[in-house]
Amino acid sequence: MPPTPFLLKDWERYDISRFVDPGCVHPTEGYRTVEPDEDIEYTTIQQHLERLWLDANFSRCVFLLDSPPYKTQLDRATLDGVMVDHVPVDVHVGSIAMQRFIKAMQPHITLHGHIHESTRLTGSWMQQIGKTFAFNAAHDGPELSLIQIPLDDPGAAARLLL
Repeated sequence: MPPTPFLLKDWERYDISRFVDPGCVHPTEGYRTVEPDEDIEYTTIQQHLERLWLDANFSRCVFLLDSPPYKTQLDRATLDGVMVDHVPVDVHVGSIAMQRFIKAMQPHITLHGHIHESTRLTGSWMQQIGKTFAFNAAHDGPELSLIQIPLDDPGAAARLLL
């Protein structure tokens, strides 16, 4: 997960560089309940994903990635008009590395969460990126959000709120 404004940093990594959006806390700051097995200061999500995609075919794979791809309908946060040190905060908070991975490798399905309000803001819980179907099961209401995905036809997926 790219840097967030939260202090718990167990699973956060820099996205594609050591740049951190205004208002977010660096992965090297905050606290951890799990000791990292790598140098957090110089490790990126993109490096992790590049290790996966060398000569691989992901056309039949389903990935659980938590952070949604950047600049999609699945990564929209309620940050309209928010400024940090006179700098507007980007309303798209997804991962650039995830976006690049999906566009380059075209897995069959990617599953995301993390940005609970995005479906309410955009009206979309599914987005097709090339041949990949990306889904956001996160929900900011009191109901439980479930997505039923037929693996042979992910475009026919249905979202249920229970």
